[in-house]
This record gives sequence, structure tokens and C-alpha cells, in this order.
Amino acid sequence: MLKLFQYNWQVREDWFTWCEAVPEEELLKKRVGGVGSILFTLFHIVDVEYSWILGLQGEPEPKEPPFETYASLQKVKDLSRQYHREVEPFVTSWTNEMESRTLSETDSQGETVSFRHGEIMRHVIAHEIHHIGQLSVWAREIGRKPVTANMIGRRLFNN
Repeated sequence: MLKLFQYNWQVREDWFTWCEAVPEEELLKKRVGGVGSILFTLFHIVDVEYSWILGLQGEPEPKEPPFETYASLQKVKDLSRQYHREVEPFVTSWTNEMESRTLSETDSQGETVSFRHGEIMRHVIAHEIHHIGQLSVWAREIGRKPVTANMIGRRLFNN
């Protein structure tokens, strides 16, 4: 599990670097599909990871901060790094015993829904990978080579 989070964190940092060479208007431009723009997608990835992991730690779900407050590459990078410092200890301390713990919450219809912690952790991983794929499509649409999604060569499995 940890290696997949580390993979996502590396790829996210690569996307931040990629964004540095893209004009801000392209980063903020509304796109077809996904959650909107390149920059909002990165913001969304960061917020979703943080919210779910706080929930797994028994913390109340934070209200999503308004994107307008973070609508610059540097601000989204700063937010990502702040949230990363907060979630990394939980992710790195993950154990097999945590897999079957349950998180219950109330959905929009007022029904109680429950999820296993392991399911949520895998959802967070897959959620980021899904949106990174969208960023790759948008990168090609603006004529730029996307960040590689290749896990091989990232030195995640070297001892």
C-alpha cells in the first residue's frame, strides 16, 4: 500500500513540475471531462486524499477549501505539501490489522454507509491514478508530452 502512495506522490510532484512550464491560463482553462481544469484537478486530488485519510484517523471531515483561495500553481503545491506532511505518518504506519476497520458516515440521503479502511485506502490510490490519466489527455490536447505514469524506474522497490 505504501509503495502505491509513494508512487502517487512522486507522480503528483512530477505534474507540479510539468505545470511550471505551462501558462497559468492553460492551467485554469475549463476542460471537457474530469472535474474542470488542470489546476483544479490537482487541487481535487490533494483534497480528496486529505479528507479520506483524516476520516480514517477519526477526525471530522473538513469542509473543502474554496478553490479560489488556491487558484495558483504555487498555492496548490503548498497545500499539497502541507497535507502530505499530515497524512504521510498515517500512511507509513499502515498495518494489515487496519484493513478491516470500518468507517461509517451518513450519505446525502441520510443513510448510514460503512466502508472498510483498506477499501478506502485503495480508493484514494485509484482516485489519483484516474485523475492523472485525465491530466495526460489534457496535456496531449495542448501539445505537450504528459508526465510518465510508469512505475518502473521510480526506485520505489530498491532496497
